[in-house]
Amino acid sequence: MFKCLGCGVELQSEDEKKLGFTNNINNELCERCFRIRNYNDYKLVIKDNSEYINILKNINSNDLAILVVDLFNIKKIENISKYIKNKILLVLTKRDLLPKSCYDENLLKYFDDYNLNIIDKIIISSKKNYNFDLLFDKINKHKTSNKVYVIGFTNSGKSTMINKIIYNYSDNNTQITTSNLPSTTIDSINVKINDELTIIDTPGLLDKGDIINYIDNATLKKVIPNNEIKPITYQVKNKQIISIDELCQISLSNNNITIYASNNLKINRYYNKQQNSNLIKKEFIVNEDEDIVISGLCFIKFTKKEKVEIYTLDSVEVYKRKSLI
Repeated sequence: MFKCLGCGVELQSEDEKKLGFTNNINNELCERCFRIRNYNDYKLVIKDNSEYINILKNINSNDLAILVVDLFNIKKIENISKYIKNKILLVLTKRDLLPKSCYDENLLKYFDDYNLNIIDKIIISSKKNYNFDLLFDKINKHKTSNKVYVIGFTNSGKSTMINKIIYNYSDNNTQITTSNLPSTTIDSINVKINDELTIIDTPGLLDKGDIINYIDNATLKKVIPNNEIKPITYQVKNKQIISIDELCQISLSNNNITIYASNNLKINRYYNKQQNSNLIKKEFIVNEDEDIVISGLCFIKFTKKEKVEIYTLDSVEVYKRKSLI
């Protein structure tokens, strides 16, 4: 059995409509990965989380697991504990997206209350090659065998992190396929770093509440931040609506809020504006120093207690959490 080195799918040359198709079974990449890498032509793959959960459940419980979490788009990672009992090295990615004024130690402390078997944690940026020597030291310190599994939600930066480890510390020329869209990695991929370390990239768990599942590619390019976020703060003294690129509206009347979102999105304040009829209302009583998260789009920090209305796309998850920053 030959596997695609980019996404882990089993290669086949019989049916071009099925996953893993390649014209030549000896190719390293399936046609889908080849087109993603060379033409940025992404072919959507509909997968069920049950397949990924089975992969997690079959991980040897004695091996180290690296849980990768996107600092900008933090998921409900405690759900991972339902499927694995491994010791976890928590890796917080995409540090380059959050303002430099945020202290690493405060971001790390934020995760102290999560009910996971976390034995160590670290913040990195694959884009900036930030903290990778320390990350590699921690992997070698905590691993209990030659195998280390990388787990997390889709688009958390798992494959990009592994590619940077390969580049920095291995003679291996393998590169895992990366993309901003979900389900790029389809099956587990074994990457030999050296004789004492093989990193196993697993497919990301899908988050059905993430906005990336419900927008087109042009909008996606605006939604996903590609450089340091410039927070926008509003002092609200009376009834107002804050609009985020027609994807979200926030209705409030007495608060100070800070919005953390991609710099490519248009954020405007209105004193007289009808709610977008294409968006669904969700109401929250938000407390001082809480965030409201619109999954995959942004998070908003509040400084006062207030009842607010959030309007967004129907299936996009909106929820509260303690303030990250």
